[in-house]
Amino acid sequence: MTTTLDAATLDRALGAAVDAARAAGAIAMTYYTGGFDVTMKPDDTPVTQADREAEEAIVAALGRAFPAWGFLGEEFGAQGAKDIRWIIDPIDGTKNFVRHIPVWATLLALEAHGEIVAGVIHNPVSGELYAARKGGGARLNGRAVTVSDVGDLWTATLLHAGLRLYRKAGVWDGLLRLVDATERQRGFGDYLGYALVAEGKAEIYVEVDLKPWDLAPCKIVVEEAGGRFTDLNGAPTIYSGHALATNGRLHDAALALLAGR
Repeated sequence: MTTTLDAATLDRALGAAVDAARAAGAIAMTYYTGGFDVTMKPDDTPVTQADREAEEAIVAALGRAFPAWGFLGEEFGAQGAKDIRWIIDPIDGTKNFVRHIPVWATLLALEAHGEIVAGVIHNPVSGELYAARKGGGARLNGRAVTVSDVGDLWTATLLHAGLRLYRKAGVWDGLLRLVDATERQRGFGDYLGYALVAEGKAEIYVEVDLKPWDLAPCKIVVEEAGGRFTDLNGAPTIYSGHALATNGRLHDAALALLAGR
């Protein structure tokens, strides 16, 4: 769907999102390097003060900058307008955060009329910040990134997240077909799988058991890097609970193997 937001507005929104993600990352880092309490949510996932404070900071900053736009956040749910809204995961990879594994990030995206049009992925531990807006390409710390040109599965690298989840989601057999078809497989989960595909360091990433805020900026970053992002049925959505990101050239072949075709 075509967005009503022009390029200048998208650039301003992306700049504000970058600033908000950096501010949220700074809050999270004070806990990461210090201390925090962990509580469990009803879905048995952990949450910390860092998650809540980081999301509150993002909502406050972007609410001032764009008061007519709404929010959908992991910690505080939906607020305000739904036609144009920010989608927020203050800490993607909270389990890593809790165990001091430096693979976690603030995820922030702008959705306009159902389409993701801008996004930011910021890992404050590594200092990596991926940013993209529709029609503007994808960048890592200001440097343009693009997907690889690998065109055959046998020389491709396949990324995956926690293996038990694939069995639970009913896609285990399809994942094994992809394992058998590809040269290399590695378990870089969470946001990092999408980032590595966008940078051209891997070709295929399959993930399941997801919420929209896990995926929103990852979709636009992969797409603006020249790749393709869909659910496991081939629909370009963040709302199915599963995702496939590729360099584009291998997407249809990966979908076919996942489906057993």
